Amino acid sequence: MKICYAASEMAPLIKTGGLGDVLGALPEAMQKQGNDIKLFLPHYKSLDTSDHKIKPVASNIKIKINDQNYPLKINKIRYKKNNMEVYLIGSDYYFNRDGLYLDPETGKDYSDNDERFIFFVRAVLALLKEIDFKPDFVHAHDWQTALIPVFLKTDYGNDPFYSNIKSILTIHNLAFHGEFKPERFKLLELSDKLMMPATGAFEFYGKVNFLKAGIIYSDYITTVSKRYADEIQTKEFGCGLEGVLKERKDDLYGILNGVDYKIWSPSRDHKIYTTYHIANLSGKRTNKIELLNELQLPIRDAAPLIGIISRLEDQKGWNLIKEVADDILSMNVQLIVLGTGQKEYHELLESLEKKYPDKCRALLEFDDQMAHRIEAASDIFLMPSIFEPCGLNQMYSLKYGTIPVVREVGGLADTVTDYGSDNCHGTGFVFKEKDSKAMLTAIKRAVDLFARKRTWTKFMKVGMKKDFSWSRTAKKYSKLYNNLLNSK
Repeated sequence: MKICYAASEMAPLIKTGGLGDVLGALPEAMQKQGNDIKLFLPHYKSLDTSDHKIKPVASNIKIKINDQNYPLKINKIRYKKNNMEVYLIGSDYYFNRDGLYLDPETGKDYSDNDERFIFFVRAVLALLKEIDFKPDFVHAHDWQTALIPVFLKTDYGNDPFYSNIKSILTIHNLAFHGEFKPERFKLLELSDKLMMPATGAFEFYGKVNFLKAGIIYSDYITTVSKRYADEIQTKEFGCGLEGVLKERKDDLYGILNGVDYKIWSPSRDHKIYTTYHIANLSGKRTNKIELLNELQLPIRDAAPLIGIISRLEDQKGWNLIKEVADDILSMNVQLIVLGTGQKEYHELLESLEKKYPDKCRALLEFDDQMAHRIEAASDIFLMPSIFEPCGLNQMYSLKYGTIPVVREVGGLADTVTDYGSDNCHGTGFVFKEKDSKAMLTAIKRAVDLFARKRTWTKFMKVGMKKDFSWSRTAKKYSKLYNNLLNSK
């Protein structure tokens, strides 16, 4: 199969979250299955191409936006050892900026984000024709590229080159729609019918909504876990799009993201203090001791170390943590938090560090090496998300023998089995209610079991044997692609 991936991020070239991780792994996994893959990214100012040789691509393509023609600057790299072609679509006007989506000076979205990604999507489609690569599918990701399915069936629908190209849209986080003021609709140069109240594909409570239109026009929609695919069809998780998603439920699939075990595996991770494996877990204790020493916390073998690596915001359950933070730290535990986010949670963690100097450390930053070290050193990983499309840290934790405590939502529900419901095969501690007391009870259960060392070690090993590799995920995508290819 010939597949085009279009996205706004791809690790390690450019990444702000899980979207980048997926695009850094899924296309590579699909290429290993014998598919012909090309990937398209914006060429941001901060995009890291230091490990790749850049080859300029000659092109006379200009993209018309708002009656102005903007030239493309196209570069190509051969990605890693798999030789996958990645096209970097540049524009001094749209992408030569310090931030990807946010203006660092104001902390707010760029006011022309709609225009920037209209440009990018039109550039992707134009470049496909320019390089004579007609894919079987274009796989778009989130609102930034959700216009691809729309344009394929509207503007480009009468061009023979684009005929029969199928589209798939993956929703990584439904909370981000790509919403813009109604007067900005004219930038799309599409029929006004698409912005009609109640019936227009783009119309959403008076605003223009890119993601809604992409959902309506794509051939298939996927999300990043099976549970999340069900949840987003409900009012609680649907973010106002639950009705549109219900209408497309027969074309909506949940496929769990994978883990790159070349990067996230304690037996080969050189970012941690020492490697270890399931047959000899002594290295895990060494990692715990080294991290506690580095952060100047006392070594207490009887006290489980709780790790959190997270954005500090309500979605990640910090409102729950705040309510019972003192209760958690009154237990015989130690806590290390890595992340940045809302000011109130920065202040909370700073106060907790002062109040519990021998128990708590807050690292208010993002440090990739420290993220690996916390995973390897922690006994328990806390992830009480209010909603979680997929989540990766709970899967990393399992591989590192770190027991996750999670809320039963989205990908967390799909990847962690409660110890209480299945003591033989349980992999973590799960609570259902969006309630701080329910979370605290789950943490207490974990702390109590930690005291039973033999049982805890067996518990760790059950999780370490779980396989969430990208090869498994790629097989599911292959099946989906083949189904779509063979459909009418």
